[in-house]
Amino acid sequence: MLVASGGIAGAAGSGFKTEFSLPDVESRRGFELLERHFADATGGVRGTIVFRAPYPVTDPRIREPMSELFDKVEALPGLRVGSPYSPDGFYRIGGRGEDEGKIAFAEVEFPRDADFERGKEVRDFIEEELRRLSPRLRGVQVELGGQIFQSLEPPDAELIGLAFAVVILIVAFGSVIAMGLPIGTALAAIATGVSALVALSNVFEMPEFTTSMAVMIGLGVGIDYALFIVTRFREEVASGLARSEAAGAAIDTAGRAVMFAGITVVISLMGMLIMGLGFVNGLATGASMVVLISIAASLTLLPALLGLVGDRIEKTRWRGLVAASLTSVGLLGVGLGSQIAALAFPAALVVALLGSFVPVLRRHAPVRRNPPRERTFAYRWSRIIQRRPLVALMAGTLLLGVVALPVFSIRLGFSDEGNLPPETTTRRAYDLLAEGFGPGFNGPLVVVGELRSPGGLDKAVELTGEMAKLPGVQLVSPPLPDDPEAPAAVLWRVIPTSAPQDAATTDLVWRLRDFLRSADGEIRAFVTGETAVSVDFSDYLGGRLWMFLAAVLLLCFLLLMVVFRSLLVPAKAVLMNLLSIGSAYGAAVAVFQWGWLRDFLGVDSTGPIEPFVPMMLFAIVFGLSMDYEVFLLSRVKELVDRGEPNETAVADGLAATARVITAAAAIMTVVFAGFMLEAERVIKLFGFGLATAILLDATVVRMILVPSTMKLLGERNWWLPRRLDRVLPRISVE
Repeated sequence: MLVASGGIAGAAGSGFKTEFSLPDVESRRGFELLERHFADATGGVRGTIVFRAPYPVTDPRIREPMSELFDKVEALPGLRVGSPYSPDGFYRIGGRGEDEGKIAFAEVEFPRDADFERGKEVRDFIEEELRRLSPRLRGVQVELGGQIFQSLEPPDAELIGLAFAVVILIVAFGSVIAMGLPIGTALAAIATGVSALVALSNVFEMPEFTTSMAVMIGLGVGIDYALFIVTRFREEVASGLARSEAAGAAIDTAGRAVMFAGITVVISLMGMLIMGLGFVNGLATGASMVVLISIAASLTLLPALLGLVGDRIEKTRWRGLVAASLTSVGLLGVGLGSQIAALAFPAALVVALLGSFVPVLRRHAPVRRNPPRERTFAYRWSRIIQRRPLVALMAGTLLLGVVALPVFSIRLGFSDEGNLPPETTTRRAYDLLAEGFGPGFNGPLVVVGELRSPGGLDKAVELTGEMAKLPGVQLVSPPLPDDPEAPAAVLWRVIPTSAPQDAATTDLVWRLRDFLRSADGEIRAFVTGETAVSVDFSDYLGGRLWMFLAAVLLLCFLLLMVVFRSLLVPAKAVLMNLLSIGSAYGAAVAVFQWGWLRDFLGVDSTGPIEPFVPMMLFAIVFGLSMDYEVFLLSRVKELVDRGEPNETAVADGLAATARVITAAAAIMTVVFAGFMLEAERVIKLFGFGLATAILLDATVVRMILVPSTMKLLGERNWWLPRRLDRVLPRISVE
């Protein structure tokens, strides 16, 4: 599959897109009107060259070198530059107080299909020209603004996660081969899935970050699934089964749990189809495919690998431990951008190959003997919880509830470039524009109106003055007709008094729309532009989020009800996972919207929560947390069906799965927390939310709420009405 998918992907090429179709919202209708009447004005992707001089920018000492720079940039293929020194460029010169006339900008317009690679080429060219002109521009600050010029070199969070996965798995299982099998299986599944995604991107509308999301999810579920099967395999061997019989037993028990856990992840991801957006559909399809391939790898490739390693899975030589440790150091160093750390890889290879000739490295490491379940921490902890189940339930619920409280003040919206790290040129350009022209200049609103009567142009002039009087408006441009002789449409640019991400700007968008409806008789006007698109997109996703949540919860409840033949077990599972995800939402609001602990966590500034983050957080975390739920409850159900009392089955099930769930959750927490090291605020937000949700789920939910509720409900855990029992299909996970 890996070879075939790679060949198909190579032949088909990629078709990832950076532009996506909008839903039927007002900003989309405004863009359609702009396309019909102001095709030249809409242009392509824009960046800015912002500069501040120690004296007025019209001074020949500034004007001449900057004009030379602008001319050279405009000479590049496909670019147009709007200079502050052009006849109509006076509005590009600003500044206040002592800086009046000393801050200016030029607009650089790219073709519509320009990507970040093209932006990087132009950025490098401008920086080289600025170095050449630096003797003539002493004391002049020049910054490059706009996403097209954005330059961030994030660490490779996946490599950081792999580095910690190596360490965690060796510590948890004491075997290099037992560590390598889950990681190798996950990497094979990821490589196959990403190749398939590249080919599918030509069929579905997929954003470029689909592969990054697929790698992150594949790393999570791939290691989880293989880890669970390997753990069960080693348990069966320890109980006296032959290797082949142990592999069969592991696939027949843990393998079934993996399959059904994976189905819950797919259901959760495919629930995003409810949003009705093309790129979200592509994202859901791509992520689901990687999960399905991870399931297939765990049920086919992993048993084959178990057959290959045989008895060696329990034997670890010191050379293997040293080589694995060096590999972990290399992965961590490369992930953090250290070139020297890459030397750890050849060192690991040397140790692995030549270690047989060094007596100390050739020796076997001590084999870890697992204690009886009754002596494990998880078993004893479960018994402690079962002694005071009501107190434990109330304490755990109260903790998650308090953490979730901030979610009730969540504000959905897109953060702007003011949230970038202060050391980036894009952030400095943003700050310069806000300082010289006002914070709203970074996110102007575009109002386009279709004239419906001969007197429409006069009405447009009248509306200009009335719009300027609205609260939150700093400036309104004169109406620009599409045709001075026979105008059919007019265009305004409205500068808010607040930044694009501020709640006041969102209020202004709705206020403008309410006002413009009163002129619908002579002018049919729409508020559009990037800022209005952000407002509409947030409103659209926020309105459909509840349908997505309800559909996923209902489908997962039905699946778990069939699997566990119970009403209360799936209901508890859904409610507990919902509570842990709500806590992750609340923590994200407290940090990224309210600013709590933001300095400690490296968050530069506060802002709204991106509207797609709650959706994606829920889809990924709900799926992963249901994995742990299925792993734990399937073992408990297996023991109950063998005749064990409910209390003992819960304690034994928790003891049997605690180590594997803890190891998997620790790996995922580190993988997701690694995204906090990246510069983009939205990536930090995503990583923080995922890490928080997994941490709370593996500790509070799995270690406190599950054993306490299972104890309180007793035999009622497995209650199912007889009539419903006869109707439901029979699916045996154990």
